[in-house]
Amino acid sequence: MIALTKLRDLDLKGPISPGRPAYLSAASGLVRIDDVLYVVADDEHHLGIFRREGPGTLLKLIDGELPTEAKARKKAKPDFEALVRLPAFKGYPHGALLACGSGSKPNRRKGILIGLDARGRHAEVHGVDLGGLMDPLVAEFGKINLEGMAVRQDELCVFQRGNKGHKRNAVIRFALDGALAALTSETSAPLAPLDCQDYDLGEIGGVPLTFTDGAALPDGALVFSAAAEDTGDSYADGACCGSAIGLINPDGTLAWVAPFREAYKIEGLDARQQDDVLHLLLVTDADSIDIPAGLFAATVSRRSGRSL
Repeated sequence: MIALTKLRDLDLKGPISPGRPAYLSAASGLVRIDDVLYVVADDEHHLGIFRREGPGTLLKLIDGELPTEAKARKKAKPDFEALVRLPAFKGYPHGALLACGSGSKPNRRKGILIGLDARGRHAEVHGVDLGGLMDPLVAEFGKINLEGMAVRQDELCVFQRGNKGHKRNAVIRFALDGALAALTSETSAPLAPLDCQDYDLGEIGGVPLTFTDGAALPDGALVFSAAAEDTGDSYADGACCGSAIGLINPDGTLAWVAPFREAYKIEGLDARQQDDVLHLLLVTDADSIDIPAGLFAATVSRRSGRSL
């Protein structure tokens, strides 16, 4: 089993809004640029910006405020579940971050581009239409729940999350050039995927493991996180029975899946490889406003999936 080392809570300089805590509680996507950690939360209109120490700051992604009451907030939230760094493309000479809604409800199909400057720091923010990306997936899966994205060489890989009722986990590959062009297009014509591959990730305590995020390694392998959440649909939360990390080989075959020792719900990851060692940073979502999201670290053998 993989051991986790807690580095910090994702605490903020102050509450996001009245009635909210001074921390992120539902971290769902993570991008690391040098010593800066960008974190999206699935129940906020903001991007969190953190370093290893000190309180984080916020960048507003969507105007307006979400309701404070839990059920109303869940219904209204954009449900940002994926955050990915994109290379340079039209209008973004230094690349951008893309925050992507899960797509599980019509109001959760928003995308936000956060431009980057020459130093890799955040700049302007723009909303984008993700219909061209999501519509083909709705046709394929019926109900979608996009939980992660990764740029792998010349492809954009999208991680579709299953659940107890619909166990289908999949990685959908799009041509990167086509996906980038679609983000700046004035139309939302469907973007045909290159491939869609299903994965059985096993289970914990009788609950299937399902994708929660993914990251690409330089050789084209994909590192992913997965959670065993006891729920039967893409909207309702459930008790988390545990999480795991896994590796998909460059040829698309599943190399291994290794559970974490602690039963946190891991929702976002950054993966770096040095020799045969994977150095991971991970963020959590406890599905409770009373529990801060945490930043954790782990080191894993790429070859065997064993904790180091």
